Parts: sequence; C-alpha cells; structure tokens
Amino acid sequence: MTSRTASWRLANRGRVDHGRPVRFTFDGKGYTGLAGDTLASALLANGVHLMGRSFKYHRPRGVVSAGSDEPNALVGTRRGPGRFEPNTRATIQELREGLEATSQNRWPSLAFDLGAINDNLGSLFSAGFYYKTFMWPRAFWDRVYEPVIRNAAGLGVSPTETDADRYASRFAHTDVLIVAPAPP
Repeated sequence: MTSRTASWRLANRGRVDHGRPVRFTFDGKGYTGLAGDTLASALLANGVHLMGRSFKYHRPRGVVSAGSDEPNALVGTRRGPGRFEPNTRATIQELREGLEATSQNRWPSLAFDLGAINDNLGSLFSAGFYYKTFMWPRAFWDRVYEPVIRNAAGLGVSPTETDADRYASRFAHTDVLIVAPAPP
C-alpha cells in the first residue's frame, strides 16, 4: 500500500483486511484499496474526493452518505467484455481485484468538465426551461434537442456490447397487453 493511501486511513481500524491490497482503476488511473473496501471508501482513502458531477449545472460532487442512498457517486463498472453496468453507487460497490470504474456525466474528464459552464449561465436555465425552449423547429427535436438533453442528463450510458452472461431462466414481461376478439 502506498504511503498516500495510508495517510488517509486510520491505522489498523475498520472492517477491512490491511494485509490484502486490491488493485483497481478509476477513470483509467490505477489505485490500491484493501479487501473489504467499497469503491467509495477506497477512493477516499486514496485522496479522491471528486466522484461525479451534478445534473444540469455539472457542479463537482463527492460522497455524502455511506449506503445505498448515495445520490452523487454514481459510476460505471466493468468486469470484462460485455459486462458493463452504469449507474452503480460507489458506496455499495465492493472492491475487487481488477475493477474498472468510470465516472459519469462529464466531458472530456471529471476534473475538467466543459458542462460546468452551465453553472455560470444558471440564470438562463430556469427550472423546466427545456420544455418551452426546444419547441421550434419541430424537426430539430429528434436529431438535435433530445440527444443534447439526454447527454446532459447525468445518467450513465447504456451498454452496447452483447451480454456475455448466461441465465438459467428468461422472463418475457409486457407493460400493456391488449386482447381483442378476432374480426368475424
């Protein structure tokens, strides 16, 4: 374990195994945590406090809770090809060897997010401004307005790779089922 990691921890305290280091990456940079850490606790132990950006204004966000109610530290996690999961709470993601985590809602990087310019333009972006601003021309909605709003939404990107896992059962569910008699 590096001395930097050790400086952010209480010596021989907590529910972690100080004898078992675990290597992982966050936004492509390598870190070391301990067996029993969550992703959030390992990042905090390494001095990483910025874990995400807020919706709309892209203000810097860090961890504010220790459980599943964490609103800020949403990350994407990868555990191999076809095994990417967005919107994982860093406070409940158990650290494992080789974990690859990426921050969300930022471009081009978490430390330098161009979306943060929205914070300075806040007076132009009142609540629900997009419902009345992006009405015209109608043809722009599908190709211009909607993609831009979705990218700024602050949620992770859905995986595009084929799911590599195999499942014992498959369930087909429907939200709406319309049953009508056949025509005579």
